Amino acid sequence: MSGGAREPGRSVTSKVLAILGAFDAARPQLTLTELAARSGVPLSTAHRLVGELEEWRALSRSPDGRLRVGPRLWELGQLAPNRLQELAHPWLQELFGSTGENVHLAVRDGLEVLYVDKVYGRRAVPIVSRIGGRLPMHPTGVGKALLAYEPDWFVKSYLARKLERPTTHTIVEPGRLARELAAVRAQGYALTYEEMTPGSCSAAAPVLVDGRPVAALGIVLSSRRARELPRLVEPLRAAARGIAASYGG
Repeated sequence: MSGGAREPGRSVTSKVLAILGAFDAARPQLTLTELAARSGVPLSTAHRLVGELEEWRALSRSPDGRLRVGPRLWELGQLAPNRLQELAHPWLQELFGSTGENVHLAVRDGLEVLYVDKVYGRRAVPIVSRIGGRLPMHPTGVGKALLAYEPDWFVKSYLARKLERPTTHTIVEPGRLARELAAVRAQGYALTYEEMTPGSCSAAAPVLVDGRPVAALGIVLSSRRARELPRLVEPLRAAARGIAASYGG
């Protein structure tokens, strides 16, 4: 691709990757000006590169003219191997079928959880997780289930940060959160009550392979039904163990 190659310090490839990386779950559509600002690519260069990316169908436009990820990138993404998702999906379907509640699977990616699969129904409570989306670890059930089994140095480093507080119920005090993570590890599952989203609560269990948390499986309910969470813990943990056995084997 041509365009902007004379700008010092960055290759054309790095600029294209920066443009594609400007999109995320919170900003799936951007104007050209927003795209240039978020990618750090000059507007004139972004205009040229976006034209080529549109021609290749890596980007497309919504009816209002904003840019979004195009079908060609989706096609390429489907080629990426994801053995964990393939092995786990039947367990997610079975858990959803037996409970009727939204279930999702997440892995740790840096300091966030990345959602890799989800099974949901229109009658279940809406949830903010989406496949390919990211959320902080400490306010989410799956995040706590993963964080509790990370090495001590990682947990200490995580707790030393200024922690996001999505709701007034989010636990951000390092000492209190450390105690909760210790409880998660002792009991083998995590519970959250309106820590990520008002009106919803969750339970999550780690998928442990040789003691290492490769993923976490979560289930979400309306806060009005929080008393029902305990009865869902054992089916949830059983599904997590099933995924671990399939993946580890």
